[in-house]
Amino acid sequence: MEDCKIKNLYNLDETIAKKLLEKFTYPWEVLPHIEEFIIELGNSLDKNIYEKKGDNIWIAKSAKVYPTAYINGPAIIGEDAEIRHCAFIRGKAIVGNGAVVGNSTELKNVILFNKVQVPHYNYVGDSILGFKAHMGAGSITSNVKSDKKLVVVKGKEEQIETGLKKFGAMLGDNVEVGCNSVLNPGTVIGRNTNIYPLSSVRGVIKENSIYKNKNEIVEKI
Repeated sequence: MEDCKIKNLYNLDETIAKKLLEKFTYPWEVLPHIEEFIIELGNSLDKNIYEKKGDNIWIAKSAKVYPTAYINGPAIIGEDAEIRHCAFIRGKAIVGNGAVVGNSTELKNVILFNKVQVPHYNYVGDSILGFKAHMGAGSITSNVKSDKKLVVVKGKEEQIETGLKKFGAMLGDNVEVGCNSVLNPGTVIGRNTNIYPLSSVRGVIKENSIYKNKNEIVEKI
């Protein structure tokens, strides 16, 4: 499925994880390797830019981290990022330059590209969010199926078995997710796509689309 390939979803120049993503074809293939990559990369970061705090936690000196935020390693918090009040970073997280992790937002095993915003009551787990992707208030990634079976990425004409039990969503660059939406396990959303508020999304959504509901997905003009 071409729509799901890393090269068609992301500008890799907008993430510190470029070298990791370049090794794979599909973004979900990256998920099992985020932890080891963070530790390897963190130990090589410029000490003039990043400061190591705690066990395998590297935070850019220009980042703003509120005193009530919790960050568990391994994690890298990029330059000029903002980690707001009561944010909960459970570990295995890369937060890009200029990204915002907001009030009561929870992250786990994720890559947030530069300028990503997850600013209000979001859960993002086992997911990758592309450059300038934005999740509206209360929108979440659901990363485990209710029957606990392995996640399958489902396109219109093709399916890919991922072999993963935990897989949230892959958001391309400039994706806008409306408030209180749920991105079901195995969701892949192409670049420049808008998701209406209160949506329940699953499967592969083409780039440059407007998702109104599962039966009404229109191309942007």
